[in-house]
Amino acid sequence: MKKDLNEWTRKDFQKLRMREWDEDIGKFDSFIIMPTARNHDLGFKSMEFVAVKKNSPICRMGGHSDVIHFNGIGGYGEHWLVKYGKCPDMVPVTSWNIDCLKTSRLLRVFGGILTVGTCLSSFELYSTRDK
Repeated sequence: MKKDLNEWTRKDFQKLRMREWDEDIGKFDSFIIMPTARNHDLGFKSMEFVAVKKNSPICRMGGHSDVIHFNGIGGYGEHWLVKYGKCPDMVPVTSWNIDCLKTSRLLRVFGGILTVGTCLSSFELYSTRDK
């Protein structure tokens, strides 16, 4: 029987493989925020993230990021420059939701169908209604 996401421990999540910084892992429906013990150059704690699809963890992501950019830097969504050639006049509303897992006490974020950009100093997530 598959272990429920709420029963996973922090150590369970840490055993997952780490996504390559530019690897395409496809679409997922939530992610978990895992603060690390490392300090980022700017003094904030670095974070790792776990991609989750249908309540099953896929992999760890990030690891050196100290900030999350929802729908990219500026919130304009993915590839806005290619789509619009400039900042769009209007950006579709996205609902971001956060809950807390019972055993690990880590935060889970969800809102639409998610994809991830490259993982460098900043962590960029994109939400879409596309399946």
